[in-house]
Amino acid sequence: MNQKIKKAVFPVAGLGTRFLPATKVSPKEMLPVVDKPLIQYCVEEAVAAGIDTIIFITGRTKNVIMDHFDKAYELENELTIRGKTGLLKTLKGIIPPNVSFVFIRQPEALGLGHAVLCAKPAVGDEPFAVILADDLIANRSGSGCMTQMVQQYDQNQCSVLGVERVDPQETDKYGIVKTTEVSPSVGKVDLIIEKPAPERAPSNLAVVGRYILTPAIFEKIETTERGAGGEIQLTDAIAALMHDEQVLAYEFEGKRYDCGSKIGYLQATVEFGLEHEELKDDFRDYLKNLALD
Repeated sequence: MNQKIKKAVFPVAGLGTRFLPATKVSPKEMLPVVDKPLIQYCVEEAVAAGIDTIIFITGRTKNVIMDHFDKAYELENELTIRGKTGLLKTLKGIIPPNVSFVFIRQPEALGLGHAVLCAKPAVGDEPFAVILADDLIANRSGSGCMTQMVQQYDQNQCSVLGVERVDPQETDKYGIVKTTEVSPSVGKVDLIIEKPAPERAPSNLAVVGRYILTPAIFEKIETTERGAGGEIQLTDAIAALMHDEQVLAYEFEGKRYDCGSKIGYLQATVEFGLEHEELKDDFRDYLKNLALD
């Protein structure tokens, strides 16, 4: 029987040190891109793909994420009294009625693999998605990245990694795969290496923050020793999974903004601002005038 992707794991326990002091108290996942936090864009992407259970793997300082996806009775009541129906609809839209939110504390920062393993009790024996909020992916001409990947899973019933071509000199920032082409945008993963130096990289095809994994990954993570950075690497567990199951790499349609970096975050803010229905015209005029100064 073909299983559907109904659950998504969001590892959000990281410290966000690259954005200090902004992230001293507020999680990096809550940094706003125009008027929505990063994490909300990614949750909306998951929900659009048919996912109805969102599992957050959190850390000690991440309670504000829980608050964001909780009902705000006092604020809703105040907006109702003031007749702010538009804002009230926006606020209620943060929490779709058919979606459940689960919060699990990661006791130690032992890497992405360990964070995914923490989700095992909530995921159970089902295939599931993993979404990293650092990567904001927009596809203005079609389906979102996770919707595309769910379609690939439905067709192939195996793990799927979201990948894109990167600068060959930046392979040491990513998990890198070597593939055998299955179709123009899909390849069978033959090799996966965590953050190889450019001279050791088998390609420039990088795994980004979107995964669909079969539940067999949990056993592989449990038997994976600490790798790069002394952490339990999801990449190493996927490499082990490949000995037992097919794993595909999918070159998604859309543009990825690396919001784990300051320049990527600024790029996302500018480009999303230029598309915002209320702001785009005034913002475009401002940027034009700024460029002329």
